[in-house]
Amino acid sequence: MELNFANLDIINSQLKSLERKIKPKLLVVDDEPDNLDLLYRTFRRQFQVLKAESGKDALEILKQEGEVAVIISDQRMPEMKGTEFLSKTVPDFPDTVRIILTGFTDVEDLVDAINSGQVYKYITKPWDPNELRTVVDRASVSYNMLKQRAENLYRAQEQTELMATILRTAQHSSSTADYIEQIAQAFGKSFLAEVCILQEVEEKQLTEDKGIYRGKDKLLISLENDPLTSKVIITGESHIWVKSSSTPYPERGEAYEATDLQMHLVVPVNYRNKTLALLSLQWQQSPTLSEDELKLIHLAVQQVALAMITI
Repeated sequence: MELNFANLDIINSQLKSLERKIKPKLLVVDDEPDNLDLLYRTFRRQFQVLKAESGKDALEILKQEGEVAVIISDQRMPEMKGTEFLSKTVPDFPDTVRIILTGFTDVEDLVDAINSGQVYKYITKPWDPNELRTVVDRASVSYNMLKQRAENLYRAQEQTELMATILRTAQHSSSTADYIEQIAQAFGKSFLAEVCILQEVEEKQLTEDKGIYRGKDKLLISLENDPLTSKVIITGESHIWVKSSSTPYPERGEAYEATDLQMHLVVPVNYRNKTLALLSLQWQQSPTLSEDELKLIHLAVQQVALAMITI
């Protein structure tokens, strides 16, 4: 879908809708296949459920999948107890919420695990499905709140650093070419984009002067052949494209598909109704941009415009 960035409320609601489609990950660990299937059926609508029949298998899944929101593990399993497995996940995934299922009373193991922060709650077997859903719902909320607080802190630091970089770079750059290269790097890193391009515009035409930030081995979408670019130049307003299951690559052809692009944002760098450059942010992972981040991008781009006319 393509959206006129001038209407921030519409774009923000669309991005939130995209975020809601991304299910959080839940890892369930039990050596009994019937229990795994039951847990999968219980939570498959709400979560992306990953299954493992042992602590060893679960650790391998985490290496491949990365952090999950919640882990539900049986306590009594061959080779490795649930509490032992969960303790091994803490160093790499401290924010994950851990729940233990136990069919016996091993008070010492459970108390130690809970006191050390390795286990959020334990549930006795056979469990009540409604009780387990309630516990997992609360665990998911707790995880989201923790991640949100960390994200807010990170974004506040990034905002301060980005604005400082824009001003500092303008003071020390010897040319516009040097400036736009460093600014592309700063925007790409700040907004966790795989690719960022800052390309100059003259007389409503792209020039060859551009700065590029590109993550390792990441393909980029050239602005010269992108219809999104021409719309931004013509209107002087930002546009965003988000991958849709119904129309994944409208008017983009094989170029977008080859990069597995999920979102492309193009913002004009305007000064007094004149477009000086275009800023392109490209994400291959599914990004989530908040309204504050969208506003920050526009505020930062305004500072870039002021800097470009003085270099």
